[in-house]
Amino acid sequence: MVEWYNALSILGKVYLWIAAVATALLIIQIIMLLFSSFGGDLDVDGDGDIDVDTDSGVSIFTLKSITAFFAVGCWAGLLTCSLVSDNLQWISILVAVAAGGVAMMSVAFIIRAMLKLQCNGAVDYDKLVGSKATVYVSIPPARSGRGKVTLTTQGKYMEVDAVTEDEARIACDQVVEITSIENECTVVKRTSETAETAAADKT
Repeated sequence: MVEWYNALSILGKVYLWIAAVATALLIIQIIMLLFSSFGGDLDVDGDGDIDVDTDSGVSIFTLKSITAFFAVGCWAGLLTCSLVSDNLQWISILVAVAAGGVAMMSVAFIIRAMLKLQCNGAVDYDKLVGSKATVYVSIPPARSGRGKVTLTTQGKYMEVDAVTEDEARIACDQVVEITSIENECTVVKRTSETAETAAADKT
């Protein structure tokens, strides 16, 4: 093992370390997501502020998808790096980016599918008023666009559209309060709580 590691190029060692750390983080995130899916209280929506909301409502650039990008991409890059000669190491970078991109998209759509499965069934939206939710896709200011929030209510883990009248954009991982419902879209306002504080209050 030591001899194999020492034989790696500098680029190969970089791939290995990034892949190992990213894989460990990805495993932790998957465990937390499964725990939440089966009724746990852990908050698993600590995603970054950069959101690309596709036509299907999938937020591509989240913490989970970016972690998958580095985990899968770097393992693919490491494998390619060990198969090509030193003057063709640049090929491994192309392979790493391509594999990571596929992994990122896959994780985003898998999470979307899981959330849809979790919110199957009739929901009384009027009962959501006054509930606290966590921002999943950042919400544009002054009703200029829609974001998404997640919450557990009526025995279901839900993802719903959200708008806000606040003058500032509400970033991912912020805790908001639902003030009203308009055509199954929530109207929310910012609170002083963080996702960590909300999760602690549940315990």
